[in-house]
Amino acid sequence: MTRTSTVTSRVEAGTDLVLERVFNAPRALVFEAFSTPEHLRQWWGPKGWELPVCTVDFRPGGRWHYCMKCVDKAQGQFYGMESWGLGIYREIEAPARIVYTDYFSDAEGGINPELPPTLATLIFEEVEGGTKVISRSTYTTPEALQTVMEMGMLDGITQTWDRLAEYIEAQAN
Repeated sequence: MTRTSTVTSRVEAGTDLVLERVFNAPRALVFEAFSTPEHLRQWWGPKGWELPVCTVDFRPGGRWHYCMKCVDKAQGQFYGMESWGLGIYREIEAPARIVYTDYFSDAEGGINPELPPTLATLIFEEVEGGTKVISRSTYTTPEALQTVMEMGMLDGITQTWDRLAEYIEAQAN
């Protein structure tokens, strides 16, 4: 188990990356932060990145299409870079669980077949002091998981969840 910031992470069965973090906010708010474009635009993406495009059709079979764009000149070669994603919701059990398949995509929502998709399961548990989010990202092979790890996914999600913590704690107070 690795602790990065306040995110704990572990790999299970060679294909699953499990992340956990407690957020100092009510479960309903944390769930809403993951499910509405108004909230997602405020925190999704690593530090120095914004979400200029974010459309959410939050229902099973619905789509979440987004663009992360680097707006921090200090990030050098990444400045101005866009990263598009497409989530297709499979199961929603408000405010406890979201299951979706996450793909790398293009601006039109076309799936990039060269990069591995992720079956993402998010669990929202009420705990003392707030809400624990458990994220299980399942890949088809250990190599697919390794590909996204080498792309810096763990650092990116840690920064993203740091932004979420700042955002929802401000919303909750």
